[in-house]
Amino acid sequence: MKENLHPTYFADAVVTCVCGATWTTGSTMKEVRVDICSNCHPYFTGKQKLVDTEGRVDRFRKKYAGNTKTK
Repeated sequence: MKENLHPTYFADAVVTCVCGATWTTGSTMKEVRVDICSNCHPYFTGKQKLVDTEGRVDRFRKKYAGNTKTK
């Protein structure tokens, strides 16, 4: 390996989530901040957060309901 080419590796990097969970891992950054982790992700917690109550198909149909022109 070439000298002075690779970034510094920190074996004890601290990862901090918005929910307050912290753990250590290896990284090229000393501190890592994440928005979501396995402690607060809906897939792992079983709590689903519904942001969009309408489905994509329903929105599409509603958007183009008045467009009845044909060739």
